[in-house]
Amino acid sequence: MLVEGYQPLVEVTRGKMVESIHFGAFCVVDHNGRLLAHAGSPDLVSYPRSSLKPLQVLPLIEEGGAETFGLTGEEIAIMCGSHAGTLQHVAVLESLHEKIGVTGADLACGVHWPYDTETREAMKLAGEEPTVFNHNCSGKHSGMLAYARLRGFSTQNYLDPSHPVQVAIRKAVGEMVSVAPDQMPMGIDGCSAPVYGMPMRNMAQAVAKLADPAGLGGLREEACRTVTSAMIEHPFMVAGPHQFDTDLMSAAGGKLFSKGGAEGYQIIGVLPGVISNHAPGLGIAIKVSDGDARGRARQAISLTILDWLGVLTADEDNLLADYGNVPVKNWRKLEVGEVRPAFSLPERAELQA
Repeated sequence: MLVEGYQPLVEVTRGKMVESIHFGAFCVVDHNGRLLAHAGSPDLVSYPRSSLKPLQVLPLIEEGGAETFGLTGEEIAIMCGSHAGTLQHVAVLESLHEKIGVTGADLACGVHWPYDTETREAMKLAGEEPTVFNHNCSGKHSGMLAYARLRGFSTQNYLDPSHPVQVAIRKAVGEMVSVAPDQMPMGIDGCSAPVYGMPMRNMAQAVAKLADPAGLGGLREEACRTVTSAMIEHPFMVAGPHQFDTDLMSAAGGKLFSKGGAEGYQIIGVLPGVISNHAPGLGIAIKVSDGDARGRARQAISLTILDWLGVLTADEDNLLADYGNVPVKNWRKLEVGEVRPAFSLPERAELQA
C-alpha cells in the first residue's frame, strides 16, 4: 500500500528493467518561505529525527552557552552531529564534558558500537567495550546537559518532555518551523530524546532560516550563524569518515551544511549568494518513505537537487562520485544497473522568478 503524500523519486535498475523504486517527498524553500520545487506533498508531516539536531542546540547557543563554557567549533558541531564514534569524536566529547562539569554517567542516550568500521574493529581486537561516547547522539545529549548546567536546571531526567531543557528546545523548534509547539506530534527518538513531526515545507524553510537567518533578530540570528559555521568548518564532527554529510560539506567548500536523520530524512542548507550573487539562502528537506537504510536514495535525491540548483561544480561532483546516481555493481565489480532519479525539476529560469 502506498502512503499518501509520496511519489517515486529514485529507481534502481538491473539490465533494462527497473528492479526497485524508492518513494519519497522533498521540498526546496527559500528563507522567505517561497516553494521553489517539490515532489510529493509539501504538507506531508514526518519526523526529521537527527536532522533536527541543528535546531535542538539553538537554546544553548543563543543564551550564551558557547561563551560561558568556552565551546569550540568542533564541540558545537558534534552537538549537531550523528558522529561515527572515532577516537577524535570521543576526545572532543571528553573535553566538552570537562568544560560543562558532567560525565558520561550523566548521558541517557544509551550505548552502541561505533559506526566507524575501523574504530569498531580496533576496539574489538583490543577487547574494549563501547561507551556512551561512542553513541552517535552523545553530542546532542551533551548539548542538552550543557543547557541544563547553563540555566541551573537539574541534569536528572533531562529527556522528560516536561523538563525545562525539552520545553525550551520544543519552543525553539516550533518557532523555526512556524508550528505551535503543542501542534507538533511528539515521538521518542532512538536515543530516547523527544522528537517532533512537522510538514516538509516547514522543515525546509527552517533549514533555509538556519542558512540565511537575516531578520530573525539578534540572538537567534547570531545563534544560527554560529551553528551552521561550526558544521561547515568542522564537517568531520557532524558525521565522520566515509559519511555522506561529512564528504558533501567537505567537497562543497563552505557553500552548504548537511544533516541526515534516521528513516530516510535529510536536510541541506545552501548559504545565501551561492546560486547567484543575490540569491537568498535555501533549505532542502527530503524524506524517503521506506527508511532508505542504505542511504542511496537520499544521496541520489540530494545531489540531483544540488546539481539542478547549480551549487556544485564539476570538480566538486567528482569528489562525490561514490554517492548518488551511481552504477550498480555485482561482486565481480561488473556494472549491472544504475541508481537514477525518477523525478523532474522545473526549468532553472523559474528559480529567478
